[in-house]
Amino acid sequence: MGALSGGAILTIDLGALADNWRTLRDRSGGAECAAVVKADAYGLGIEPAAAALAAAGCRTFFVAHLSEARRVRHACADATIYVLNGLLPGSEGAFLPDGIRPVLGSPEEIVDWAAFCRAQGKRLPAAIHIDTGMNRLGLPVADAFDLAADPILADFKPALLMSHLVAAEDTANPVTARQVADFERVRGAFLGVPASLANSSGILHDGVPGYDLVRAGFALYGGNPTPGRDNPMGPVVRLEAGIVQLRDVSDGEAVGYNGTWTARGPRRLATLSIGYADGYSRAASVTDSDGGTPRGQAIVAGRRCPFAGRVSMDLIILDVTDVPRDAVKRGDRAVLIGDDLTIDEVGARAGTIGYEVLTSLGKRYDRRYVGG
Repeated sequence: MGALSGGAILTIDLGALADNWRTLRDRSGGAECAAVVKADAYGLGIEPAAAALAAAGCRTFFVAHLSEARRVRHACADATIYVLNGLLPGSEGAFLPDGIRPVLGSPEEIVDWAAFCRAQGKRLPAAIHIDTGMNRLGLPVADAFDLAADPILADFKPALLMSHLVAAEDTANPVTARQVADFERVRGAFLGVPASLANSSGILHDGVPGYDLVRAGFALYGGNPTPGRDNPMGPVVRLEAGIVQLRDVSDGEAVGYNGTWTARGPRRLATLSIGYADGYSRAASVTDSDGGTPRGQAIVAGRRCPFAGRVSMDLIILDVTDVPRDAVKRGDRAVLIGDDLTIDEVGARAGTIGYEVLTSLGKRYDRRYVGG
């Protein structure tokens, strides 16, 4: 299998990432398809991900922090880059050298950006964020109408009007229709300003207009934007860990920290070189108290094998009793993400979501980029 330089191998398919962007672009009804690459491109690495997306044709990127925006600029000299988490007091000048655009979501941020633009003698671009139901960031709808009539808009260039969907992945949830209606009303007050509402799930939601720009995020990285239905996106990430030891245990023997898993009959166990220090959730542990609840699994020799005991800092134990003895040996790899074990399923088994699985991927992996 080749020598491992780390405890586990994380393979990232940049070709699949680009293909997923093209799929979402083609489903966007003619709107520009931007890419959300915050959180280190959902754990995949901002620079290689942004470069691959730009090579595929993506021209606009969204990040959470200014530091992330600078990394995108380093990879994509000509891209339009927006910082979603707003404008901190006194940070206005930091946006200027790299041509980065803040997303303004409060009256205070708008006042500060307008004052900075006046001082520079330039109408610098920024996005305006409208809160249509998230109650997190953004101007309330009533304040948005007040802003539309405020002469302060002459001091900077509103380059984008945007809002954030609460539950677009749940097509039966009526909140999406209410958000679309509110955003449509506000959009009518900002004539001539490009608009953006759809996220990954919104792109595939028949009730969400594409407007001028859509913002693809989780789906780019292989997550399913349509839960309960087949995933239209291709897998981007594969995680494999080496088997460092195999052993047999007898009926009744306890395994792992605090002996929380007990062998029911003779079992064969494999210990993997990966743990929560690598970002693999401790919540995927399998213990006697779970009452049969399925938790963490990995694939060995084509067979699904359950975890045995707690996920520890650097190691995970698998029950490989059902794998033929001659089909597994020390040094083989177990698949923890890949084949039919998707990031969404891995998240669900740990009681969380695929987003957290991706963004928790650690730095100790032997990262291998392919297809880009």
